[in-house]
Amino acid sequence: MILKLGLAGNLQEMELFVHKMMKAACLGTDESCVLLIESFCQNGKVQEALLVFEIMSLAKYRPSISTCNVLLSTLVKERGDFQSVVFVYKEMVKAGIFPSVDTLNFLIEALCGTGRIDAALEQFRRMKKKGCSPNSRTFELVIGGICMQNRVDILTKILDEMFEAGCTLDHDFCNNFIPLFCRVNRLDEGLRLFRMMRGSDLLPDLSVYSALIGCFCENLWLDDGVNLLSEMIDTGLMPSANMYVDIVNGFCKLGKFSEAMMFLDEKSVFETAAYNSLLEGYCAAGRFFEANGFLWKMVEMGMCDNLSWNILIRRLGEEGHIGKCFEVLNRMIVCSYMPDDATHSALIIGHCKICKHANAVDLFRLVRLKEWCLDSATYAELIDGLCHTEKIQEAAEVFQYMSGKGCSLSTLSFNLLIEWICLMGKVDEAIKLRSFAFSSRTSSNPVTYTTIMLALCKLNRSKDILVLLSQMLVEGCTLDATVYSILIHGLCAQNRIKDAALLFDQMVSDGFVLDSETLSKLLSSLANHSQVHMVTDSLNKIPSEVLSPSIYNLVVNGLWKEGHKSEACKFLDCMLEKGWVPDTITHGLLIGNADREGMDGLPFEDAGLHDKVSNILAEGLDELS
Repeated sequence: MILKLGLAGNLQEMELFVHKMMKAACLGTDESCVLLIESFCQNGKVQEALLVFEIMSLAKYRPSISTCNVLLSTLVKERGDFQSVVFVYKEMVKAGIFPSVDTLNFLIEALCGTGRIDAALEQFRRMKKKGCSPNSRTFELVIGGICMQNRVDILTKILDEMFEAGCTLDHDFCNNFIPLFCRVNRLDEGLRLFRMMRGSDLLPDLSVYSALIGCFCENLWLDDGVNLLSEMIDTGLMPSANMYVDIVNGFCKLGKFSEAMMFLDEKSVFETAAYNSLLEGYCAAGRFFEANGFLWKMVEMGMCDNLSWNILIRRLGEEGHIGKCFEVLNRMIVCSYMPDDATHSALIIGHCKICKHANAVDLFRLVRLKEWCLDSATYAELIDGLCHTEKIQEAAEVFQYMSGKGCSLSTLSFNLLIEWICLMGKVDEAIKLRSFAFSSRTSSNPVTYTTIMLALCKLNRSKDILVLLSQMLVEGCTLDATVYSILIHGLCAQNRIKDAALLFDQMVSDGFVLDSETLSKLLSSLANHSQVHMVTDSLNKIPSEVLSPSIYNLVVNGLWKEGHKSEACKFLDCMLEKGWVPDTITHGLLIGNADREGMDGLPFEDAGLHDKVSNILAEGLDELS
């Protein structure tokens, strides 16, 4: 009955019957629980198995180590909650069930799977204290976790321990970990395993050779890479295109173009990708004359494709040789190769490099007509060029098109576009483009929002600023000092004084300092609403050099009027220590001799007009007389 309820997903009813079974304490209850746990695990019902285990543990029944391992294995395999794995292991410890190497492997696997590599290593180190010796699976898990988190500093030591433990290498282990070592550029460890693999008569597969050859070439060990390729061919394995590409790229990095050509000839390579890599190498080195000749040779050999022509045209365009681009383009068409989107990208880049942006826009509109998609670098180059030549409408047109195609623009280029649009006073269009950016995964940063917010601030559109803030927070963008300043200005303009005070507190808490102008505006607004006391704690955290005499006067005056005389005196003491004299209003409050009727109506912004030593001295003389 319990099994049927569990398989049907009726957890509450199932739990009720398990408790009843435990309470009845029938003969064979523990065996029944074990059977239930294992049956649920076999059917992928992890939650049900865990529930039976939990009730069984509460009732002080002790499951066998094999049952615990079945449950742990299922939890790890099904990627269950990590805390559930910990729970099962803790219950085992409390019940005095000694773990096996499999138990600890499951625990290590769960730790590695959740990125807790240090904890996994700690469990690995303590295995012997628990009466277990690590096996090949243990080392496989630990090494895999180390590599995934690029913790290669301890990799050699773990490998040494593995070999000292006498673990035998198997085919899968080597074929999995040699490429992994190569990906993190640990060639020594990869070669060590490779040599041991061959010594154990284990045959490496194509992925092992590919990874090692790629790593050799990345480290510019070209002779070793070529020799390994020849050795692989002798075993009967056929090289993949990327192996030839890696070796050619290595020769090109060393400037050994003749050797690269000789390699392709000797190996009778018929992979266009390898020839394109050599052509790219010539172009990257600025050897365009040789690149041009090599391209003709590729055409004659039948090793040419559209990419080959586009490589040369693109590189010539990036150097601003637009005339040469069209020469190659003409030959491309004559040879029956049709220009495509990559060709047009190259030509647009070329026109941008020589500041012929009108021609670049004409090409772009042809691209749009054909509904092609350019690469991100071309879009960025075109938009940057159009912005700098103040062709902002065309730049916006390009951005809208690329966004519609799902292409993203670099944040730097996007901010440039937003800045120019705001300078033209088209803030609504800037907001519209920012929504396009979000849908096409073009990243916005505080500069993006600050630029638009400043434009909105100049137009006194405070509500729109707050809407933009909500979008900014939803996208996970952090606030900086400028954004805080704009927002506080906007809140003060809307008389949302308490919100402005709370935002100021948050700003200070985040370690930012408000500029003097905005701080004065905030304090004036707070004083006019008798709320200066709300920001006293934050003002005490601000560096004293930021506070000016007028700001001190606002604070002292405001606090005194609000009945916080003790705090007002503290700020006055700070002011006097700096050698600053209180203004007329503040002085009048403190000595009780001010014309309150005249002063109460005086705006705090105008207080500085009366901050004259002669006025204060005059008041003091009148009092003495």
